[in-house]
Formats: sequence, C-alpha cells, structure tokens
Amino acid sequence: MSSLMEENFKMTRSDEYDPLIANQEGNSDVNPDAVPYEEALKETGYGRFHFKVLALCGWAVSSDAIEVLSVSFLLPAASCDLDIGSTDKGWLNAIVFIGMLLGGYFWGSLADHQGRRSILMWSLTVNGLGVLASSVVQSFWAFLLCRFISGIGVGGSIPVIFSYFTEFQPKEKRGMMISALATFWMCGNIIAAGLAWGIIPRDIGYISSSFKFSSWRIFVASCAVPSLSSAFFFTLMPESPKFLLIAGKASEAIKVLSKVHDSNFSHRKSKEYKIKSLILATDTSRAEYLEQHSGEDVGCIAKLGTGCTVLKESTKQLFRPPLLKSTVLMLIVNFVLAFGYYGLWMWFPELFSRMKDGGSPCDHSNFINQTSKNETTCNYKDNWVYFSGFMTALSNLPGNILTIFLMDKVGRKQLLAMSMVLSGVSVFFIPLIHNKYENLGISCVFGAVSTVGWNALDVLSAELFPTSLRSTAFGIMSGIGRIAAILGNLTFGELIDVHCAIPMIIVAALLVFGGLSSIKLPNTTKTDIH
Repeated sequence: MSSLMEENFKMTRSDEYDPLIANQEGNSDVNPDAVPYEEALKETGYGRFHFKVLALCGWAVSSDAIEVLSVSFLLPAASCDLDIGSTDKGWLNAIVFIGMLLGGYFWGSLADHQGRRSILMWSLTVNGLGVLASSVVQSFWAFLLCRFISGIGVGGSIPVIFSYFTEFQPKEKRGMMISALATFWMCGNIIAAGLAWGIIPRDIGYISSSFKFSSWRIFVASCAVPSLSSAFFFTLMPESPKFLLIAGKASEAIKVLSKVHDSNFSHRKSKEYKIKSLILATDTSRAEYLEQHSGEDVGCIAKLGTGCTVLKESTKQLFRPPLLKSTVLMLIVNFVLAFGYYGLWMWFPELFSRMKDGGSPCDHSNFINQTSKNETTCNYKDNWVYFSGFMTALSNLPGNILTIFLMDKVGRKQLLAMSMVLSGVSVFFIPLIHNKYENLGISCVFGAVSTVGWNALDVLSAELFPTSLRSTAFGIMSGIGRIAAILGNLTFGELIDVHCAIPMIIVAALLVFGGLSSIKLPNTTKTDIH
C-alpha cells in the first residue's frame, strides 16, 4: 500500500525529490552536497526577512487578540443596548471561544494539508468580516452569531500563525523569536484597551428609533481593521519552506529559502545562496505526508473525504507513542491555563465597573442592581473602567520582556511552571481586596505573571510536535483551550453573582495544578524541529 502511494506521489510530482533527498534539479540520486533543512535555513542568514515576517505575523497575532479581548471591554456598554444580564454576558464572552474551538481544529488540519499561507489569509478574512457584521446588527442573538463567525476565523489563524513563523526560525533563535511573536498578543490587548478607552466613553455615533450605531459599535468596527489588513499583507509573503519540503515541493522550498537569503543579504549582492539540495533528517514526516495526501488530485467531494481522513489520522498520531505523553500533558496545561486566564481576564472590565465606587468585588450589595437583567446600569461613560483595562493590558509588558531574554536561559517548562503557580496565588487574593486601587494592582500582577506562562506555552507547542502534525496539534491544543475558556466564562457568569470567591478559588487551584503538571513536559530548548 505504501509503495503504491509513493509511486502515485512520484507520478503527480515527478520533478521533486525522493523520500530522502530534495534536489533543485529534480535528481532523485543521493546528492553528497545535500544538507538538512536546519543547516539550509541557517545559511539564509538572519536579518531583514525575519524581522518582516515577525512584524507581519505579529500584526496577525495582535488582530486575533483584539478580536478576542474586545468583547470584555464592550460588556458594560453592550449590556445597555442589548439588555443583557450576567448569564448573557457569560455567553457573549464564551461564544468567540466556541467559534475558535471549531475553527482551530478545522483550519489547523487544512493548513497541514494545503499550506500555511492560504489558510491564514482565509481565516483572517472570515474574522474581519464577522467583526464588521457584528458592529451593525441590532439584536443580541444576531450579535452572538456574528461573534461566533469571527471566532471561527480567529481559531484558524492563531495556530497557523505560530506554525508558519516557527518554520522560518533557526533553532539558535527560535525560542527568543517565538517569545517575541507572543508579545504581540499583549500589543493587541493594549490596542483593544486603548481603542475602548478612546472611543466608548465618547458621545459619538448615530442613534434612531430603528437603528443604533453608538460609540461601542464604532469600537467594534474599528477592531476589524487589523485582521483584514493582515489578510492582505499575507498575499505578499511566501509559503513556509519547511511545509513545501515535507509536501514534496523541493524546488519551491529552495526558491523560498533563496529569497529569504537574498532579502537578508541585500546589502551584499555578491553573496549567493549555495544550497541546491536538501536532505530530510528523518523520513517519518515524509511518510506521514505521503500516507495522508496520496489521493489529493481528485474531485471536490473526494477532497473533502481526504481532508476528513487527514484530520483523523493526524489526530491519531498525536495520541500514539512517542507523542502521547506530551500531548496529554499539553492538553491539561492548555485547559487549566485557558480556564483560569480567560475565565478571569474577560471579566476584569466588568469587575472594574462594579468597583468604580469602591468596596470589594465580592460585596454582593454593591452591585446587585447592576447584575439584574431588567435593572442594568447604563452609565458606561466612566473613564476609570477603561483606564483600568488599559493599565491591566499594559501590565503584560514586563512579563513579555522577561520571556524574550529568559526563554532560552531558564527553559520553557520552568518558566511555564513558575508562572502558573504564581498566577494562581495572585488570584487567591482577589476576594480579599477592599477598593478599586487594590483591585487594579492585583489585576496587573496577574496580567504580568500569566503572560510569562502563555509565552512559554506557545514556544513549547511550536517545538514539541513534528512539521506534518504541528498545525493539527496547535489546533487541538487551541480547541481544548477554547473549551476551557467557554467553561470559565460560563462559570463566572453563573457564579459571580452568587459569590465571586467561588470562581476565584476554582481558578487559583487549577492554575497551581497545571503549573505542577507542566514540570513533566520534555525539554525542547535549542533542539531541532522535526
């Protein structure tokens, strides 16, 4: 069966390489000058191209962060126009993650099958169009549906961005550069908070008896610009050379590497890229690709069936040795970190709104009228709420700077474990605070510390899994994270009006447990990606 697949592959791609050698001239004989992918990547140098791909992928990450986190900033305002209470707010926070759950798994597997670049463009476009539509719909359920659609787009772009970016990075710089890419989530958070602070409290927009386009809707519409612009910019970028190599498109992979080299050495026109052929360090990824993609030159219905088969087979491989332990541990860590972080972070603006006149976030008498669906307080023009959100977003900066410099020195799993345990401890103190300044302070501590954990997790996710399974693994990890985020937001929506200490204690315990579990993960610092 495998020999038939190999023969079919050679017939459909006769100008490419054999299972071990990728040669630009299409020669299937073993070439003594062939080099491994990591060495070929190192020969491209490091410079202009890599900073360009960092800027573009970073802008895409920021656009995803803006979409996900913008919902929390519009809650106090949207609750007035849409007439919603705490339970509905929980669903509004959660619906984006439901879309991301479906999108991450679907888009991630397609990216392993069809390539990173095109999937990124499509998923970012879906995100942007969903956001634009949500800014004009007038009912809560229509708004919920549009946010679900945008969530499907976000779910696809997040895992694929990191796969695409990782496959351009040499191992000596990979940890630092993935950490740098992860900092753009903070940038998106700051942009979202800044836009909310600058737009929502203002008396702008259009309001009539049948149509409202108030300030918070203008804020939502502005959040669509980053994702749509990112989709356009990716039309100017090449496909991942690592993906092309595994897919059998050797000459295209070498051409991309040559362009990377020329961009990095544009100041030295005489320096040529001398690598003409590549050798795979292992034929595992190649065999997996052949097995999963042998029937791709067929009709649309058959392609759909092939895509489902690829999805199933890729998932099976993640739950088999030697990846089984890493997969299970990563699922646990992703679940508890997403439950704790998004379950709490998405509710910070709501907590700031409830505490703007002082008191404790767990003092039920201070905000009982705000949480009643029929008695929603519609004064969302208070600058303190949005100032606090902006400062909390800005608190991510120290954690991001630390991870850039410590990721390769301390190690991924060590930073992850310490961050999660300290985050859990900080959450435990939230029910004990007594005024809005203490609330802002502990929120900033949580933001700074938890960011370190997310960045370390991003690097581990990119390095633990082989190229042929990387986007699928990212999709699954993102998927379990979305389930956790959904449960976290719904849990907060149901319990925050009962007693806010209950969800806080749940979050604190889960974060500590996840941090201790992450110690069992393998060490990937400065290792080759497969």
